[in-house]
Amino acid sequence: MTTATPTRPDRGTRPARPHWRVRLRRDRSLILMTLPAVVLLLVFNYVPLFGLVTAFQEYDPLAGIWYSTWAGLDQFQRLFGDANFWNAVQNTLYLSFVQLVLFFPVPIALALLLNSVLSQRVRNFIQSVVYLPHFFSWVLAITIFQQMLGGAGALNHFLRNNDIGTWDVMTNPDTFALLVSAQVVWKEAGWGIIVFLAALAAVNTDLYEAAAADGAGRWRRLWHITLPGLRGVIVLMLVLRLGNALTVGFEQFLIQRNAVGYDTADVLDTFSFYYGIATGDYSYGAAAGLFKSVISLLLIWGANKLAHAFGEDGLYRR
Repeated sequence: MTTATPTRPDRGTRPARPHWRVRLRRDRSLILMTLPAVVLLLVFNYVPLFGLVTAFQEYDPLAGIWYSTWAGLDQFQRLFGDANFWNAVQNTLYLSFVQLVLFFPVPIALALLLNSVLSQRVRNFIQSVVYLPHFFSWVLAITIFQQMLGGAGALNHFLRNNDIGTWDVMTNPDTFALLVSAQVVWKEAGWGIIVFLAALAAVNTDLYEAAAADGAGRWRRLWHITLPGLRGVIVLMLVLRLGNALTVGFEQFLIQRNAVGYDTADVLDTFSFYYGIATGDYSYGAAAGLFKSVISLLLIWGANKLAHAFGEDGLYRR
């Protein structure tokens, strides 16, 4: 009696992809669930892109886009010759760099600390506390900092009671970059650890047990297991962060601009608002916004290429 030897499928061949109608019937529930998000994305993110044509016009709200005078590149020539614009670009790049250095490592460190907490109850309590500021508006967050560090805040009250000179941090241009970075850390660091906690949960725990059995201490396990397990997510978040480098927080700087002066607090977003929308010069503001969008696209493309050079997928694969 002979037995037939089972044939192995060819690894080079892929199974035939189901017809689109079959996939539509199979995934109709998921499609219906994502449909509202797709509609919102189209209405609020893609449809407004047609308004970028105003950057090449002398836009008149009464005439509309179709009947406004075409200006070509005049708005950009005017923009690149404006000293206030280059001051806003310089402030944006400087503040983005400071926030990248001071803010980006904080969610990673918090995720590692929370992951080391053994008590689930203590971990949930800490997570709730650090998540909470994310849901505060910037008005409330800056008000809290004003009550702590402002001229009549708790810090200066303590300094006056001890006959020490006062220091109003909220109106000091020299420390403004550190101030806004501290505000971002306090408000957003807790929310930022969600992705890193999810990545830590995906690390195989058997690796820690094997390393401990081989005599590896806590720091060696952190360096050789935990951080390599987070590397892909860290690179992805870094790429996204660099893509948003020119978006440093419109509301945050709008509220504090008058306190420290426009020379220190003007960024590209506030520049577009004050020199474009607030003055009725909509084409000028649109030109500044288009410049920011193009540079952001180039930054995220370059960061993704750099991630590929280091062997990571980045935002999308090659």
